Amino acid sequence: MSITTTEQLSATTLLRFATAGSVDDGKSTLVGRLLHDSKSVLTDQLEAVALASTNRGQEAPDLALLTDGLRAEREQGITIDVAYRYFATPRRRFILADTPGHVQYTRNMVTGASTAELAVVLVDARNGVVEQTRRHAAVAALLRVPHVVLAVNKMDLVDYAEPVFAAIAEEFTAYAASLGVPEITAIPISALAGDNVVEPSAHMDWYGGPTVLEHLETVPVSHDLTACHARFPVQYVIRPQSAEHPDYRGYAGQIAAGVFRVGETVSVLPSGRTTTIEGIDALGESVDIAWAPQSVTIRLADDIDISRGDLIAPADDAPATTQDVEATVCHVADQPLTVGQRVLLKHTTRTVKAIVKDIPSRLTLDDLSQHPAPGQLVANDIGRVVVRTAEPLALDSYAASRRTGSFLLIDPADGTTLTAGMAGASFAAVDGEETEADTTAEDAEWDF
Repeated sequence: MSITTTEQLSATTLLRFATAGSVDDGKSTLVGRLLHDSKSVLTDQLEAVALASTNRGQEAPDLALLTDGLRAEREQGITIDVAYRYFATPRRRFILADTPGHVQYTRNMVTGASTAELAVVLVDARNGVVEQTRRHAAVAALLRVPHVVLAVNKMDLVDYAEPVFAAIAEEFTAYAASLGVPEITAIPISALAGDNVVEPSAHMDWYGGPTVLEHLETVPVSHDLTACHARFPVQYVIRPQSAEHPDYRGYAGQIAAGVFRVGETVSVLPSGRTTTIEGIDALGESVDIAWAPQSVTIRLADDIDISRGDLIAPADDAPATTQDVEATVCHVADQPLTVGQRVLLKHTTRTVKAIVKDIPSRLTLDDLSQHPAPGQLVANDIGRVVVRTAEPLALDSYAASRRTGSFLLIDPADGTTLTAGMAGASFAAVDGEETEADTTAEDAEWDF
């Protein structure tokens, strides 16, 4: 007897969240404090951290070492790569991503926040909101992270002063709200001392809100992918051509969103051919229904030319196909992205050739104004781009689907990831007129 999707989803409560902030704001210390005070650290891990801290001349264990796992991170005292950690409390399970604070590693924050449902943005109470704070708030807004927590850290270094916290909270809340962040919760903490991280602080009786862990345990989780538009990117075509299965043809992959049922009428994109689902195989057995994020094999009633990168969707709810992609992007590579540049665009399981037709604007983080026609985007820039692809793409808007509304721009020469894009996502209208780009290709292979 198969269970319903509602029963399946209600059986687990998982929150994915990411930490972000400037250098030395205490992100790794906060994560270490969460792990330590929620009793999610093994004894041998604590002993290793204590030994490493002693070798560095520190009297007390440095909890940041619980997440700074790379040797270079420990030597330099900074976070370089995204550190993923799993822990659980009686109320909820968590997957956290501790992301770097250096400007040059903002690309890693994009990676960590891309699947997060909550972002914890740390601010040093002594420094207040700085440029990197605004950059991380902008990335969280662009990635449609539904919940943002402002953790004003190191309150012990400003004598736990309420006016300091109130001023920072007011400035950040106004800025994040202007970006369109739907929910902002400000919490004063000291990650080093443990104030308001897991246990309420005795030094800030003026604060009556939740601790960080209490908020993480109670914030509404909205990861029900079954409520989204049904999308199935084909990853692999299965044709065993064996004596046992002479006519078997199945299309394997992971359901990106929504629910698929046997007998449902579907469209195959970008061809637009229509057919019905004849069968669904999951874990070696035939099932009548499957939902995201299950990995399944779908069998169709008709023989249609389908290959890796095609998208199966309900016939009455299929996305439109296009070769002209307008998107907001975060440029993550050291080499700039320029108008006329030839790239590869990777969307779900499909990779196609493309040309950057235009870069209409670049976002200025200080005042959220749009700098028109910058000509290029450099590392960590956020801007608008127009891309022309060689083949049609079945691309949703990022607002409708974070899974099928996102894409990557890749350097065709060496496979380097250049840019993370969100189709249709933006903060506001571009100031000034769009410029016509000179995108004449040097050879016909790229001229489309």
